[in-house]
Amino acid sequence: MKQRTPDEIRAMADRMRRNAMELAFQAGANGAHLGPALSIIDLCATLYGAVMRVDPKNPAWPDRDRFLLSKGHGSLGYYTALAEAGILTREQLFSFEADGGDLPGQPAMNPSLGIEVSSGSLGLGLSFGVGCALAGRRAGRDSNVYVLMGDGETNEGSVWEAALAAAHYRLGCLVAIVDCNGMQSDGRTSVVMSAGQMPLWRGFGWSTVAVDGHDIRAIYAALRDAGRRPEGTPLAVIARTVKGKGVSFMENNAEWHHNVLTRSRYEAALAELIAASMSR
Repeated sequence: MKQRTPDEIRAMADRMRRNAMELAFQAGANGAHLGPALSIIDLCATLYGAVMRVDPKNPAWPDRDRFLLSKGHGSLGYYTALAEAGILTREQLFSFEADGGDLPGQPAMNPSLGIEVSSGSLGLGLSFGVGCALAGRRAGRDSNVYVLMGDGETNEGSVWEAALAAAHYRLGCLVAIVDCNGMQSDGRTSVVMSAGQMPLWRGFGWSTVAVDGHDIRAIYAALRDAGRRPEGTPLAVIARTVKGKGVSFMENNAEWHHNVLTRSRYEAALAELIAASMSR
């Protein structure tokens, strides 16, 4: 897939935010997890726009890089990236939350659409990533595996079992990206279960790097050399983000972890996103 410039990735992220807003409004009374989706959009845009090796014409290509959205409630950030990458058509994208459709609120495994794993039950994505990395090694592939999880999700003990396994098996192709927006459904992560991400990952034998999760150039710089490093050490990218990024009344507002958009709120959010993209 053609690598995009930082400006092109920024434009891609702008479109993803607008599409996410339209999809959430379309979902109606079902609502949508807009806050956790908006915080990961710049990360997903950089991965699909410049970092990952994927083939839009053959999403299940065996030698592809794998992306696993462990925090499945951020699906609108994922689906809109798949559409920007040319893997999903616009018609498929706008089947979000449709009865019997392929794009439910939490992703359902469908490699033909670029969806590698069913997610929603938190704490499982990194374990799946370890399995993908081990399977790739056994098959002699040089594919990378990227697992995007929430900071609240790292409260789960299964995350750290997987982290130990990744370091033990020297899975240098494995990258964990932690969306540190500081909030989870029950409140601020610092209150629910405080954890220092950098020392934790280092203590489990991982290399670590901290990054502004909304700075495209910084994200790219952190990820571009995150493939199979000679020492075989997995990498944890600690991305500092803002829940609800891009919409002022959603930013750092726990009400928008999952909520329903009224028409007036939808129009206000869309106007704000359009104005921001035009001002760049």
